[in-house]
Amino acid sequence: MAVGRSTARSAAGRTDAGRGGAGRGAAGRGAAGRGAAGSVQARIVAAAVGLFSEQGFDATSVQEIVERAEVTKGAMYHYYRSKDDLLYEIYHALISTQLTDLDRILAAGRPLPDAIRAIVVDLVETTAARLEETAVFARESHRLAGDRMAALRADRRRYHEAVRDLVVRGQKDGVFAASASAETVTLIVFGIVNQLPQWYRPDGEKSPRQLGDEIADFVLAGLAG
Repeated sequence: MAVGRSTARSAAGRTDAGRGGAGRGAAGRGAAGRGAAGSVQARIVAAAVGLFSEQGFDATSVQEIVERAEVTKGAMYHYYRSKDDLLYEIYHALISTQLTDLDRILAAGRPLPDAIRAIVVDLVETTAARLEETAVFARESHRLAGDRMAALRADRRRYHEAVRDLVVRGQKDGVFAASASAETVTLIVFGIVNQLPQWYRPDGEKSPRQLGDEIADFVLAGLAG
């Protein structure tokens, strides 16, 4: 999951409520669940992701996308005006899901360590559900026009600042140690998540939830001083 660059339980707290179902249903979200129209959109996006991954954005034609998606050009242009729209949608779908989950976690009013855990687990689960999309965007994002990229950067900055503010609050309240700045802690969290497409395989020995909890354990251990 590629969010969070600024331009980028304790045993008692480790309960089902503390983990909060972060990322609940992450793998099942997205365009695929919105009926017949959603199915067409999902096929178009999936085709674009696969082709951009295999041969790059520039080398992929609209004709190749519609052939792989088994739709007409008219169907594609009904939803997306260009390849640029598709590239934007590939990442926008992920960051929108993550921001919705972030708002839900923050609204729950959990103790700060539980909120950090829920956020980290959700980031890992939602990114793991879209590893190929995340990798494609990281490689091809420079193709986006300035206004589109600015919009995505604003979303990423909102997420980054929300997590940083939680750490700042925890440090001020004495819940978290201040041995590292809140900005550094936040960059570490997103640095780990942003690298997931490079090495993580969801079908390996560790599930996204297990990995998310391990990363959260690491972060919270550091914050405990």
